[in-house]
Amino acid sequence: MRWLHRLRHPLRRHEYRPGITGQRTPGSRTPAPRDTRSTRSTSAPHGRHRGRRNPRPRRLALTAALTACVSLTAVLLLRDHSSDDKDWGGSRPSTQGGRCAPTALLEPPCGAWFGAFVPHAKDDLPEKVKAYERQIGRPLDIVYTYHDMSLPQGERREGQLLTDEERRVGKDRLLLLSWESKVWGGTAAQQPTWKQIAAGDLDESVIDVQAERLKSYGKKVFLSFDLEMDTRTPASGTPEDYVRAYRHIHDRFRELGVTNVVWTWITTGYLGHADLIKRMYPGDDYVDWVAYNQYNYYQCHKAGWLSFAQTQQATHDWVRANISDEKPLMLSEFGTANDPTRPGRQADWYAQVPSVLKKLTGVKAALQWNYRDPGPHCDLAVANSRAWSSLRKAVSDPYLNQPLK
Repeated sequence: MRWLHRLRHPLRRHEYRPGITGQRTPGSRTPAPRDTRSTRSTSAPHGRHRGRRNPRPRRLALTAALTACVSLTAVLLLRDHSSDDKDWGGSRPSTQGGRCAPTALLEPPCGAWFGAFVPHAKDDLPEKVKAYERQIGRPLDIVYTYHDMSLPQGERREGQLLTDEERRVGKDRLLLLSWESKVWGGTAAQQPTWKQIAAGDLDESVIDVQAERLKSYGKKVFLSFDLEMDTRTPASGTPEDYVRAYRHIHDRFRELGVTNVVWTWITTGYLGHADLIKRMYPGDDYVDWVAYNQYNYYQCHKAGWLSFAQTQQATHDWVRANISDEKPLMLSEFGTANDPTRPGRQADWYAQVPSVLKKLTGVKAALQWNYRDPGPHCDLAVANSRAWSSLRKAVSDPYLNQPLK
């Protein structure tokens, strides 16, 4: 599946691409109705207003209108300075700590999170996220970004967990950070190996610095180390090397007092790698969420058309039987190609998402991949207005609208 062609993931090398654009419809204001009533006084003292318009009701109406204007202005000012979510014009569900509030490991008990990877340039992540949210008519629960292991002290955003833009987005959303043992754009000699990571060779220069950055952020984040690791061996090392490297990073973070990381282990989910994936599982004590990436590629890589259920069910069942029958599961990347001969086919595919998710035991998050892969016919982004409308309806399902607090 994705392992066939994503050994050099375009976004993981930070070859930034233009993001999705959306139309924002400004809200309209309706002025307060003007009081046009004419009231004559029948009991004005000393006859001062007899036969004249009584000024008191008019004065009261003007006072009420002024109060309303002041209140509206205050609300609009608060809106302008509040969360980015207001840009899409909705409100998040809230339980004030009720039974549907997320667990300590960010698991939503009453449904599932909805998130996405949104293409963005170096410094426009907040704007691209808001544009995507306007398209789907709701806020994202999880925003997915990628980082390498270049030195985090410089200006390169690739090596910074977190960037300033991610902090802004994370104010009102959860973040999934994919951290890869690569130096994008670097030479072969600069690429870290799992043995080096496990031996602590990168602790002082990279691992400890990133641990402190995440610790200072405070808010909990999902963190993945070397997603789709089953595509990275033998170049990065053996499966056993990967497990040791993963455990070393986990333990090093714990030693440094980092308690706000939710450890997320992401594979391709490709069952041709089943034995390899089992060997690369770090163990229940080191993993909080298990995740996988499965797609309907269709003509991309000469694949046949698969429904959303067909892309997910077999991998889900295998993970439950062979990796964990209790860890929360995440569809960390899901999506579909378009069918140029049937413009409504992608829309029909997304319409299936809520009903299928409810049947996948333990799947607590689903992240749409709104981008393309290398190769002909490999554009996995939402293709047209009909597909956007279908996705919008799908993600409005109450099951996918869970409170963040």
